[in-house]
Amino acid sequence: MKKRGLISVAAAAALAAASLVAVAPASNAAAKTITLAFQGPLTGEEASVGQDELAGMLYAVKLFNAKNKGKYVVKVVQADDQGDPAQSAKVAPGIASNKKIIGLVGAAYSGATIAALPYYKQRNLPMISPSATRVSITDPAAGNIGFPVFHRIPPTDKVQGPALFKLATKGVSSPKVFVVDDQSAYGVGLVDYMKPSIPAGQSAGFDSVSDKTTDWSATISKIKTAAANVVIYTGYFPQAAPFFKQLRDSGYTGILAGGDGVLSPTFVTLAPASVLEGVRLTAGTVPLAEIDAKLEADFAKKMGKASGVYAAESIDATNVYLACIAKGVSTRDAMLKCVKSYSGKSLTGTTIKFDAYGDVAGGALNGFVVKGGVIKFDGPVK
Repeated sequence: MKKRGLISVAAAAALAAASLVAVAPASNAAAKTITLAFQGPLTGEEASVGQDELAGMLYAVKLFNAKNKGKYVVKVVQADDQGDPAQSAKVAPGIASNKKIIGLVGAAYSGATIAALPYYKQRNLPMISPSATRVSITDPAAGNIGFPVFHRIPPTDKVQGPALFKLATKGVSSPKVFVVDDQSAYGVGLVDYMKPSIPAGQSAGFDSVSDKTTDWSATISKIKTAAANVVIYTGYFPQAAPFFKQLRDSGYTGILAGGDGVLSPTFVTLAPASVLEGVRLTAGTVPLAEIDAKLEADFAKKMGKASGVYAAESIDATNVYLACIAKGVSTRDAMLKCVKSYSGKSLTGTTIKFDAYGDVAGGALNGFVVKGGVIKFDGPVK
């Protein structure tokens, strides 16, 4: 996941400095103050992703502060990277140099994560991402660029690629699949991991198109020439919606599908409901309401809105840090050691325990489908 930078270095620094959020009442002044940080897209086209993840983190912190009133006050510094690697490289130095911060939830997107890693590795700042899925970050064969500070909750694109193809072709007689990426590292990588899982005779073709594309006629012509009855887009929702609309407007009636880069509540607002009806999506996330209706109700009550995409994974990531803080951890070195030895349960009941490279063992990819203008959970991809 990624996006373009839209604000200046000075503005970014000012935003980060102004974003210290105390999520506990002032009466806790005598308690020990611990500072964590969140990094993700909080403004720009993909702000809904970051805002949803941030809300998950703040919810977990709110519960922790209430439970530990008088003992701990956890604060959260917000870093807006807009999902853009260039912007991430601008805000990361300020986070890294803030010695009060002992753990970071994020970055949300893989490209932004990679851009920030040099700064966080230099300052030994632990990271736990709720949604960065690029394999290379934790792959020893690719240099394991996130080691030793990076960890993540969701499964990687190595798992998502085959699952996306499987979901897109489910129930389709004689599928002929055309796959389009957006030339981003995320989109291209997802295709690379999908290709080995494509059965002989089911590939109708591939196209790689810039995420700045507004006229999709050339790609649509290729899809029609290939007589594809399934189209998979591996980019992001701001481009997926107009692409799918132009495809439908051209008369295409087959299956439309996308990965977690398309899975955003904003996606369904960017094209008519009739265009997006039936779109199939995959992601390594589980909606909070599907985990526990009471938990979702409590979240909505405390945060003033329903939970969003990757809220559960953000809560899980934050809870790892909070468990360490409850044990008395108050420095980066101690936090990194605690995270690496952590073993606990996620909200779904699975075990969170990071391997030597920062990945969690297992992890299912889930399916989603657009129905009546809403993205509905459709269960694990099987």
